[in-house]
Amino acid sequence: MFFEKGKPTKNVWYYQLNLDRNLGKTNALNEKDLADFVTLQQTFAESENSWNIDASKIDQNTFDLSAKNPNRKEEAALRQPQEILSAMKALDEESTDILNSILELI
Repeated sequence: MFFEKGKPTKNVWYYQLNLDRNLGKTNALNEKDLADFVTLQQTFAESENSWNIDASKIDQNTFDLSAKNPNRKEEAALRQPQEILSAMKALDEESTDILNSILELI
């Protein structure tokens, strides 16, 4: 989020950094990681990773600035453990049937 000093805030610009790796001591953030941010930040442009929110739409009681990226696709909901175990069991049964068919051919 970025604010401009000395002016009333009309919009809040957000940028979400999406990396395909974990950051740490041996895997630090680098200039290449920030190239998209630097380009977009110059004009506060909107993209898949950046967006603006009208300051008047921010809750005036809490001033909660947390935001969900509206440009990002929803991730599929996680399956329930029972559903996963049932699918695993069905695959195991299918594998057993295939192996038995192969054994009959030998």
